[in-house]
Amino acid sequence: MRITGGERRGIRLASFKGERIRPTSDRVREAIFDLLGQYTIGLRVLDLFAGTGALGIEALSRGARRVVFVDNSPESLKLIRRNLAMCGYESVSTLLKKDLTRGLPAVGDLGHEGVDLVFADPPYKKGYLLPVLSELSASFFLSSRATIVAEAGKEEHLPDTVGTLSLAKTRVYGDTKISIYTYGGHET
Repeated sequence: MRITGGERRGIRLASFKGERIRPTSDRVREAIFDLLGQYTIGLRVLDLFAGTGALGIEALSRGARRVVFVDNSPESLKLIRRNLAMCGYESVSTLLKKDLTRGLPAVGDLGHEGVDLVFADPPYKKGYLLPVLSELSASFFLSSRATIVAEAGKEEHLPDTVGTLSLAKTRVYGDTKISIYTYGGHET
């Protein structure tokens, strides 16, 4: 698993052995950032169900200002710390241990500025994604230009709107469906 673009392009990230988590593949990650374009430069990012941290680290490599990584697994948080250290991104990152099936982090945990980009990559087919999208829609920490990148299994159905979120793009790559939502009607 390598960073596919930006200043740290080509750096190999550490990953788990076996099938404990399903990290976003290099190909899918590259496709996500192709869909986003230059949109990551200077943004504040929230990486939910962060796993290895690959999506958030990719965003930092491509110019994001800061990333908050959220995962419930101590092993994942340890791995994310290791990957951040390999890339030199510790000072622009925050790690939070949180069970996202019980709700999103508190606004204070995310800093004082709004979040511009959210990655939501929960385990597939567990029913976690729609409640997270609903809660994001009603949250007070999204900036007016926020974009949410939701990753799901290709058979999973996601609605065109979730509260204040509107589906802007959907693409399927192998077994993965990428759905990009905009907050409050802006375009990506």
